[in-house]
Amino acid sequence: MQFADRLNNVETSAIRELFKLLGKPGIISFAGGFPDSAMFDVDGIREAVNAALTEEAGGALQYGATEGYNPLREQLAQFMTHKGAQDVAADKLIVTTGSQQGLDLLGKTLISPGDKVIVEGPTFLATIQCFRLYGAELISAPVDGDGVKVDELEKLIAEHKPKFVYLIPTFGNPSGAMLTQARRQKVLELAVKYQTLVVEDDPYGDLYFGEAPPPSLLNLSASVPGSRELLAHCGSLSKVLSPGLRVGWMIAPPELLAKATMCKQFSDAHTSTFAQATAAQYLKAGRMPATLAHVRAVYAERAQAMGDALRSDLGDAIEFVQPQGGLFVWARLTGAGGKLADGNELAKRAIEKGVAFVPGTPFFCANPDHATLRLSFATADVAKIREGVARLAQAL
Repeated sequence: MQFADRLNNVETSAIRELFKLLGKPGIISFAGGFPDSAMFDVDGIREAVNAALTEEAGGALQYGATEGYNPLREQLAQFMTHKGAQDVAADKLIVTTGSQQGLDLLGKTLISPGDKVIVEGPTFLATIQCFRLYGAELISAPVDGDGVKVDELEKLIAEHKPKFVYLIPTFGNPSGAMLTQARRQKVLELAVKYQTLVVEDDPYGDLYFGEAPPPSLLNLSASVPGSRELLAHCGSLSKVLSPGLRVGWMIAPPELLAKATMCKQFSDAHTSTFAQATAAQYLKAGRMPATLAHVRAVYAERAQAMGDALRSDLGDAIEFVQPQGGLFVWARLTGAGGKLADGNELAKRAIEKGVAFVPGTPFFCANPDHATLRLSFATADVAKIREGVARLAQAL
């Protein structure tokens, strides 16, 4: 077969290939980027399903509007308002099939072959693949524990004049970094100064430990005149309620939303109305605050356990910033004491010792740091985290 030329720009996910190795009995996995299924609010979701089928069966089981099921759009608008976003009305957002569809729609509507797009280095692997599929030339902006380095970002924007800038400001995947409020403010100012669209991907912002993170770019945009018209915000219920529902949303300038809705219509007609009605009923029932409190407490304990174990068992052979939220520890092998400093090689050795993680290399669109690795603490309990880190130390 002769496939489309665009497929030459992407390759099979390294993470997907790694998962083929995880069938080995007894393996402890820090590789996944998903929430712990044991913490899904099954009772609450069951009640929401029953309510959807009792109160609005026709709407839940019928075709729906491409923009989204209106009761859910209204609930999401309230959800965002309660989190501090201003002027978010139901008609100013569209429902997507997970936030990843939002990224795909941005690629379809904005990227022409050869267009430049700035992403963080490292960033979400699926973003790299998605944008490259549409022919983007990706430019890597460096990050540290406080998120993207805004001075470097400005230089890159000025030099490359990108179609847009894609960021995960809050507990990024894979970096776990949290962009400071000062840097968030600067990002919005740069958007206005250079008239450059900024895409804020925010699937992890509600998964904070202790203090809440700084306001989202969407929330802060009210204080930077002109920035709201240059901002797209993607949200998701996947990490806080259920990935299986595949419910996300996008808030963006009206013209962009209209184009995205048109492209979505060609793609899937609409996100499952049954899933949307279920999510709407769940949000309406007011169970989300308790659900979030529970998962935050569990993930905070696991994140602390992983950090403590890494410091204890690997010592100065590894460096990382203790995450303040999200699902990941982003670490770097130092090579201290003659230890291994290659994350790709360690991943192979670790599998042999019965523990899995994702090496950091695939998360860079350019100039990868091969000493890096991503460890997820979400799906292993404290005992397994300690045992898994001990095995990692043996592999090192």
